[in-house]
Amino acid sequence: MKRILVCEDEDAIREFVVINLKRAGYDVYDVNCGEDALRKFVEEKGNFDIILLDVMMPGIDGFTVCKKLREKSSTLGIIMLTAKAQEMDKVSGLMIGADDYITKPFSPSELTARVDAIYRRVCMSFIKEDDTTLLHSGPFELNLKSRTVSKNGKVIDLTQVEYQIMEYFLNNKNTALDRSSILTHIWGENYYGDDKIVDVNIRRIRMKIEDEPSKPRYIMTIWGYGYKWEEE
Repeated sequence: MKRILVCEDEDAIREFVVINLKRAGYDVYDVNCGEDALRKFVEEKGNFDIILLDVMMPGIDGFTVCKKLREKSSTLGIIMLTAKAQEMDKVSGLMIGADDYITKPFSPSELTARVDAIYRRVCMSFIKEDDTTLLHSGPFELNLKSRTVSKNGKVIDLTQVEYQIMEYFLNNKNTALDRSSILTHIWGENYYGDDKIVDVNIRRIRMKIEDEPSKPRYIMTIWGYGYKWEEE
C-alpha cells in the first residue's frame, strides 16, 4: 500500500489533500502540526513512502520537520507545501532535503501528479538489479544495485533525487546537459514546477561531493545552458 503522511495545520486544506490522495489510491495519515508529524513517523517506525509538509505551522515549522526526517531517511519522499510564492521558501526547503514543493493554491491534478512522481522515485530505491553494476569517474564509484555513490571509498549521503542526478551525469560524462533535459529525466515530462529545482539540487550535490563547492571540479556550469560532468 502507498503510505503517505500529510502535515498541514489548516483543516480545509488538509481535508482537501487527504480526500484527493485517498481517491488516487494512497493510504493517508494526517496530522496538524510538526510535533505530531515527528511523533507519528516514530510510532509507524518510518513506514511512509512520502510526507507532505506545510512550511508555516505553529510550533515546529515544516523546514525543521523536513531536516529531522531527512536525517532519519534518505529514501523518504518529502514535498513541501507553501502558501508563499517567494523563491527563498522553495530554495530553503530543497536545500535541507525536500524533493519537491507545491505552491498553494493547487489543483487535485497537480497534487496527484507531483505525489505520483515522487512515489515512483521512492519505489526505484527499492528495486535491486540482478548483477552489481558500477560506474566510475575519478574518485567516484556509483553502485547501481545498492544505489549509492562513494568518493575515495567513502559513501556519500545522497537523497534519491541527488543519486539520480549523479547517475545521469556519470552516464553522460563530458557531455553538456541542458536544464530541461535534466528536469525531464529526473522529474518527468509532466513536471509542473520550473527548472530552478535543478539548480538547487546541483548546489546541494556540490556541497556533498566537491572539495570546494564554490570552485567545482566535477559538476561544471555551462552558463545559459546547463551543466556538465567533467571526467578527470
